[in-house]
Amino acid sequence: MPGAATILHADLDSFYASVEQLLDSSLRGKAIAVGGGVVLAASYEAKAFGVRGGMAGRKARELCPHLIFVGGHFDEYQRLGDAAIKVLDDFTPLVERISIDEAFADVEGTAHLFGPPVEIARMVRRRVKDELGLPISVGVARTKHLAKIASQVAKPDGLVVVDPEGETAFLKDLPVGLMWGVGPVTEARLLAEGIRTIGEMSAASPDALKRLLGEAAGEKLADLASNRDPRKIVTDRRARSAGAQSALGRQPAEERIYRPALWHLADRIGSRLRNKGLAGRTVTVRVRFADMRAVTRAVTLPKPIAATAMLAELATALVSGVLTEFSQERVITLLAISVSHLERRPLLQLELPLGLPGEAQRPGTRRGAARWVADRAVDAVRDRFGWEAIGYGSVVLESGRSVPDAFRELAEKSL
Repeated sequence: MPGAATILHADLDSFYASVEQLLDSSLRGKAIAVGGGVVLAASYEAKAFGVRGGMAGRKARELCPHLIFVGGHFDEYQRLGDAAIKVLDDFTPLVERISIDEAFADVEGTAHLFGPPVEIARMVRRRVKDELGLPISVGVARTKHLAKIASQVAKPDGLVVVDPEGETAFLKDLPVGLMWGVGPVTEARLLAEGIRTIGEMSAASPDALKRLLGEAAGEKLADLASNRDPRKIVTDRRARSAGAQSALGRQPAEERIYRPALWHLADRIGSRLRNKGLAGRTVTVRVRFADMRAVTRAVTLPKPIAATAMLAELATALVSGVLTEFSQERVITLLAISVSHLERRPLLQLELPLGLPGEAQRPGTRRGAARWVADRAVDAVRDRFGWEAIGYGSVVLESGRSVPDAFRELAEKSL
């Protein structure tokens, strides 16, 4: 017999756009997009016209001529996201936050206090609506994967409970795009093979899925499609990487485009790492081309780094290598940087000036230490006067061309 449906997945609806409509009542009920050159987030009214996050602003206006673009209020996203998760905390200590606007909660042990899981879900939705003025959808199920899919089915502003006895029937006809881990590229590959629904994926050969999607992804999705998900709620999620990305629209694959964008991302990542007392040894970049195909390259260093200039230079070299390798590609649509193998407050071992290659990227050299001091000075000014008070020249001059990755920082989504 399957267990009880005690896992909740709560997901704030069209969060960034909903917050903007909350802050400005004149935007309510209207098609809005957060961003400018690229759509960062869209309201449901805009989504009805086909507007989606990551879409070029020009394309969005073609689809929805009356679309209203607004700037982002990142401090408000953080405040309201925190407040919504706090509502879940009031019902159970077993809460796993996975982004700024969504979290899992296990309410099995608190049903005697607050009632059955479905009643707790109703109370969570009512409180978020009444106290914060935001719509939130909740899925209730026996596993995390089922609960997450249920919350997507519940959108907008709904509640779906998956009966443990009817899980297979619930999943069977749902599109594969709803599955955790199936993005646009993976979905396109599955559709090309005639796999449209989760039921069809479940019926497919696991070996075939591994050949199509790779060993790890194929095995994971085969298990989820077959309703095998043993994962438990993890209340202490320590950062394993720090990343940022910029959706560029369609830009020429030229250094004048990718270099300032990478400096902008490195500035955000480095600042965040230093603020948390972290540094990392592996720097990874991802380059997405016009056909949505993405290429990832990484380098692992002997010592962890968090200096902005070091991250930017390493990322630039990696991207340059990718574009040399794929010289036939003329257009890039997205750039991303991730720093992993993080260490907390690593000891800095000074190095003698021996003229070794790559000294600028070695934190213990004289130049490396100078870069660290400069970064900390920039951090101190920003802490006192705000982020825009000071910055690196190339970042300040070119930041308008790249999508603010504060969304990425808030959501804490890995590459």
